[in-house]
Amino acid sequence: MSYEFITVSIDETVGLITLNRPKILNALNLQLVDELVAELERMDRDPAIRVILITGNEQAFAAGADINEMAEASAIEIMKRNQFAVWDRMSLISKPIIGAVSGFVLGGGCELMMNCDIVIASETAQIGQPEIKLGVMPGAGGTQRLTRAVGLRKAMEMLLTGDPISAREAWQYGLVNRVVPVEAYLQEALKLAKKVAKQPPLAVQVIKKSVHKAEDLPLQEGMDYERSGFYLLLASEDRKEGMQAFLEKRKPRFTGN
Repeated sequence: MSYEFITVSIDETVGLITLNRPKILNALNLQLVDELVAELERMDRDPAIRVILITGNEQAFAAGADINEMAEASAIEIMKRNQFAVWDRMSLISKPIIGAVSGFVLGGGCELMMNCDIVIASETAQIGQPEIKLGVMPGAGGTQRLTRAVGLRKAMEMLLTGDPISAREAWQYGLVNRVVPVEAYLQEALKLAKKVAKQPPLAVQVIKKSVHKAEDLPLQEGMDYERSGFYLLLASEDRKEGMQAFLEKRKPRFTGN
């Protein structure tokens, strides 16, 4: 497919989506988010793709929402757009999503980053939710996912001041997985994506869903969900291949069946 505000490429079994509005720091307008989610869903259906990687550029992953679309719109107009419904579809992607972020990761950019399952950040990344400085608040999960990620006190500080935190501080709070030099962040993310892509696809997807359920379910219900996934994977061809390869001391050949 052809898009205006994202570019798409494939590297072996990794699908790479690059946000592409560099002149305005990859500001997230409605069309860009629509394109992004459409491509995420397409890649999720493509059996040749096992992991999805989302990135921007060194200057900005995404500096927030496109304020030009909101400045003059009324509350009723924005409500009728139902613009966050498309964001909800991101949580339905079954394949792992890795974020490679650098520079400005603000507002909607931070919310997009938090929709990723694993995040590699460049040491230049500045991460935050500055919506309060515009008289509003996050609407695509910023108050909810940030609180779950960094805890109530730190989330409250970030949301009420609007001040960003550095990549290193984000790592200390568990908001990102790894901080690397800016010249290496994309390659590091791609390397990690390829490593995950070599794992059995069904197990990867069941694990992803189980981990996300841990945020929503009480412990015993989460344990029951995990065990259901475990039993389900016992019926897969990849389980047979993985165990046989282990016994034969060879590398497994996972097919996703």
